[in-house]
Amino acid sequence: MQEIIFGNTMFAVVTIAGQQFKVQKDQEIFVHQLAGNVGDKVEFAEVLLTDNDGKITVGTDVKSVIKAEILGHVQGDKVIAFKMKRRKGFRKKVGHRTHFTKIKINEIA
Repeated sequence: MQEIIFGNTMFAVVTIAGQQFKVQKDQEIFVHQLAGNVGDKVEFAEVLLTDNDGKITVGTDVKSVIKAEILGHVQGDKVIAFKMKRRKGFRKKVGHRTHFTKIKINEIA
């Protein structure tokens, strides 16, 4: 089965806060919390791969920089860890909410 892609087909694989993301221009993604305020511009230089209309660049040949804007800081869904030992009366319930930053990819340069 063939995948049909309309419009801008340029994308890049970039490392942001220790995780790899496949990004395109004008895409909004959630990444682990970044330092900065809402509206700040950030750049990511650790680009692993770029694809510009079928022209693929990989490894040390990639000279691209990803420019993005911070849209907001949010918390993820609550994750609950429940521990229990049977027949002992031991029950422990703890939870946490991971902090994320929502960013918008403005440019792949």
